[in-house]
Amino acid sequence: MTATGGLRAARVSREAGGRLLLDGVTLAPQPGTTVGLIGPNGSGKSTLLRILAGLLAPHAGTVTLDGEPLAAAGRRQVARRVAVVDQHAVTQDELSVLDVVRLGRIPHRRAWSAPTGEDAAAVDAALERTGLTGLRERSWHTLSGGERQRVQIARALAQQPRELLLDEPTNHLDIQHQLELLSLVASLPLTAVIALHDLNLAAMFCDRIVVLSGGRAVAGGTPEQVITEELIEEVYRVRAVVTPDGPQGRPSVRFLP
Repeated sequence: MTATGGLRAARVSREAGGRLLLDGVTLAPQPGTTVGLIGPNGSGKSTLLRILAGLLAPHAGTVTLDGEPLAAAGRRQVARRVAVVDQHAVTQDELSVLDVVRLGRIPHRRAWSAPTGEDAAAVDAALERTGLTGLRERSWHTLSGGERQRVQIARALAQQPRELLLDEPTNHLDIQHQLELLSLVASLPLTAVIALHDLNLAAMFCDRIVVLSGGRAVAGGTPEQVITEELIEEVYRVRAVVTPDGPQGRPSVRFLP
């Protein structure tokens, strides 16, 4: 892949109601890595993800896909490459797990065409990768929060993307399901950009971390470089003790009262 390959944002800005939501943010994930976006509420994480997905247009700066402007690509072309998993997925329809995962194949099919063998294989592979094969006939409405998030990951994988964007995917999940979900994402052979609140989860599962504050990127690097006591106090206005943890020496955060 060339130096301009992949999904990249260059000095993107976005405002609403006279307030800057993003102010000149650059993000250029290396292919195959997991990048965490951290920062307080209102720091611009969700806005940046929506701009990367092409759901919002930046008021300044550019987003490119393999060096070409994202805005010039058709929605179908972008959807074949970039998959999005939101915080909450709600449907009033009576859908099975299989029905939801099949939605991921829409970008690859012509209108009104029947699913192909390739579609079926992609769906089966996504169900197997997320451990959902045994639940394929279950109703969406009977699933737990953790199971629903896994179904959304499976739907995204059925798209066969090269970039995966996740907005607070661990919200409302218990600790076990948070760890399982992020372990799954980190193991996938694609580029993932994840907005997270939990600094310890970001340190455990992300190759690199970008810190947003007030719409600006104020730090970026490996977890060891970024998650420091000084940065936590500056950005989050709280005191913490940060210590190396585990064989890789990833930072572990303990907040002080």
